[in-house]
Amino acid sequence: MGILSKIATNNGHGEDSAYFDGWKAFDRNPFHPTQNPGGVIQLGLAENQLCFDLIKDWITKNPYASICTAEGVEDFKDIAIFQDYHGLPEFRQAVAKFMGKGRGGRVTFDPDRIVMGGGATGANELIMFCLADPGDAFLVPSPYYAAFDRDLSWRTRVQIVPVHCDISNNFKITREALEAAYERAQEASINIKGLIITNPSNPLGTTLDRDTLKSLVSFINDKNIHLVCDEIYAATVFSSPKFTSVAEVIQEMDCNRDLIHIIYSLSKDMGLPGFRVGIVYSFNDAVVDCARKMSSFGLVSSQTQYLLASMLSDDEFVDNFLVETSKRLAKRHHNFTKGLEQVGINCLKSNAGLFFWMDLRHLLKEKTLEGEIALWRTIVNDVKLNVSPGSSFQCTEPGWFRVCFANMDDDTLQVALDRIAAFVQQDKESEKPTKKRWQQNLRVSFSSRIYEQGVMSPHMMSPHSPIPQSPLVRART
Repeated sequence: MGILSKIATNNGHGEDSAYFDGWKAFDRNPFHPTQNPGGVIQLGLAENQLCFDLIKDWITKNPYASICTAEGVEDFKDIAIFQDYHGLPEFRQAVAKFMGKGRGGRVTFDPDRIVMGGGATGANELIMFCLADPGDAFLVPSPYYAAFDRDLSWRTRVQIVPVHCDISNNFKITREALEAAYERAQEASINIKGLIITNPSNPLGTTLDRDTLKSLVSFINDKNIHLVCDEIYAATVFSSPKFTSVAEVIQEMDCNRDLIHIIYSLSKDMGLPGFRVGIVYSFNDAVVDCARKMSSFGLVSSQTQYLLASMLSDDEFVDNFLVETSKRLAKRHHNFTKGLEQVGINCLKSNAGLFFWMDLRHLLKEKTLEGEIALWRTIVNDVKLNVSPGSSFQCTEPGWFRVCFANMDDDTLQVALDRIAAFVQQDKESEKPTKKRWQQNLRVSFSSRIYEQGVMSPHMMSPHSPIPQSPLVRART
């Protein structure tokens, strides 16, 4: 009999995937412009570091917003003592207001429906616990966020049924694809409880148009199943078309609102993943009540609530922040993708998020998943760039990679572009199908049920694991 539980020791975390192996490679050899210029550059972290100067400036001008300053210490006791799991009223009001602003003011949110979770990871797991039993399943259009298997399934025992989308229509979700996946699940006696979408999309960086959203709502309404909309990148839209929330669409439709739920977070739009602010917003009263009780296991600290309540209530700051972050994301996205175009690399057209979907199909030595992983190994090990292969996102077409662009400074971006240019140039000059130089010392391993090459030590933990050795503990990337 094992000492540890099955739920703690099963492979549901997904730690043995290329997605997490890339993180381990960066963790072992992180790039630094002077101390380690030959290290791995982190292009696998979806983090918005472009507007910290605006937040720092606000904090400097508003010291009373923290209970740990001379100006704010008078409120220390009231905030430090026990707070119930409803959250500070002013915090819920501020978050609801910010959610509305981030959606262009076209929809309002009820503070009484705001339920806290430990980041978007905790919020996604929380809604699964509320809506499904072990063995039930959710449809998820692919490619989808690489850690959804962990967030949605690991502890809840809920299954994910991919709805495969492809480049033939720019990975758009269709009613036909949904119906086909639903029917296959029915034939396999799998109980479908709902559909989960990310809008804007992670990893594509695209937004769903109004007609597609209406089609999705109609689909779940006809099947009487839930629709969970992960909208954590709502305010990262940097070019047209504008973002449309499911909350807007259902105002125009005759549908069962009890089936509609939104996941939100301040990790991406505000660039504050370390604050672990996740939100479940449901139009179903019973779900709100259940989620609030279950949220006791993943609350946001009252100190964090207090600070953010003040910051997000400052209309002038919020309005300027949303405009400025959009401008800076647009500029960074443009500079990176145009730099790639100069060396013959194209990307899926995108307008949101902190990443883009890079097309390296022309660099594959063989157009298979094995070929994709071989190329990924070369990029991580020898080009020293941690990009995430499409297979980690359940993409069925080999050769696509997610690249994050907002978590570094301009100089590091240029180094990354220079490395890519050098790699592409050498690929062009080589007459051999595979260059031995790029195959040597492949230190990064990838293991799964499909690939059984070079397995990492079972004692090597992911940077997502809560251990002090890892300086990059991220629960949601």
